[in-house]
This record gives sequence, C-alpha cells and structure tokens, in this order.
Amino acid sequence: MRILIADDHSLFRDGLRSLLQSRGHEVIGEARNGRQAIELALELKPDLVLMDIQMPELDGVSATRELTAQMPDMKVIALTASEQNETLFDAIKAGAQGYLLKNLEADEFFALLDRANAGEPALTPSLARKLLQEFAKPGAARPAAEPDADALTDREREVLELMVEGVTSNRKLASHLNLSENTVKFHVRNILDKLRLHTRAEAVGYALRRKMDPKS
Repeated sequence: MRILIADDHSLFRDGLRSLLQSRGHEVIGEARNGRQAIELALELKPDLVLMDIQMPELDGVSATRELTAQMPDMKVIALTASEQNETLFDAIKAGAQGYLLKNLEADEFFALLDRANAGEPALTPSLARKLLQEFAKPGAARPAAEPDADALTDREREVLELMVEGVTSNRKLASHLNLSENTVKFHVRNILDKLRLHTRAEAVGYALRRKMDPKS
C-alpha cells in the first residue's frame, strides 16, 4: 500500500513509518497538520491516509471531511490516542474508513489496515459496537432528506440485512450469498450511492434506524 501519514509528532511519524516499511508498505509522504495532509493527499494520491485527529492549523476530522468531499474514493483512517465516543462518531461521519487507537498491537493494526484497503470498515469490535449504538439512536445525524430504502433492489436489501447481522467483509458476504467478491463490492457501492452514505457503518446505522434488521 502507498500510505500518507499525517501527525504533528515527528517521533511518532518516524516510528510509524519504520513499522509500515517493515511490513512492505510504502510511505509516500508525511504531513504535520491537517492542511498539509489535504495538499499532499491531492498531490500524491495515496492508497490510504493515516490521519491523526488532534493536529494544528486544521484538525484531523475537518481535514478528513474536506479530503473525502474532494476525493470520495480516498481511504482515510483516523489514528488517535482518544477513546472518546464523540471523536469516534465525528471521524466516521466525516468520511473516515476506520478509527484506530495508537495503543493497538501491531498484528491487529495491520489486519485492520488490510480491511480498510479492501474497502471494509477498520474498527475494533468494541468501537464498532459503540458506533452502531450511536447510529441506531433516534435522531442520529442523517441526510436532511433521507432516501427511502425502496430505492434498493431485493439483492441490495439482502446484502444490507446481512451487514446488520454483522456480516461485513466482502469475503463473508460473498460466501453467504454465493456470489463473487467483485459482485458484492458492486452491490455495496450501489447501496452507499443510493442511500447517499459514505461508509458501511453508516449504512448499518441507516438500516437500524429504519428497522430493517430481519431479526427485529
């Protein structure tokens, strides 16, 4: 993977760069603040941006929101020491593909990076539960004119219902539906486009709000 690191602590960037390179990833740029992260991402077009939340000039949430608005397919992962729910929710709502804590073990960190690169949510189970609980609350943030699930085809509804049940990886979805992973990716992309959402986590939250869980 070609990765851009955005963090205002040079010592942390040095350590993270060495760790990423030791696993065969290419660090193509480093940013010291959110504004520089946007500029470098637009210029270098990395596969993935590791974005610290607390940075000068422009914080990581604002940088993520601006970057994903300009490049919707850009994969941004929030990388932070903060376990505050509000920070997690804000980062995901801004378009982050995942949220990783800096105290993760290396193996778990790289496993989640691989998931993000495959287009899947990069969240630990505990953070995923917090996120789903938040998105399931009545009145949770949503588009002003939330689209109707009737826009989805039967197959797309089936994919979304499986995601609500916790089947989120392309491989597992493909296995459940007896489809290829490419076909699953196509259906997921259609679901997000039709519901005007950015991430699978938001799609699950939408389904929970609309009580689309087949077990409910």
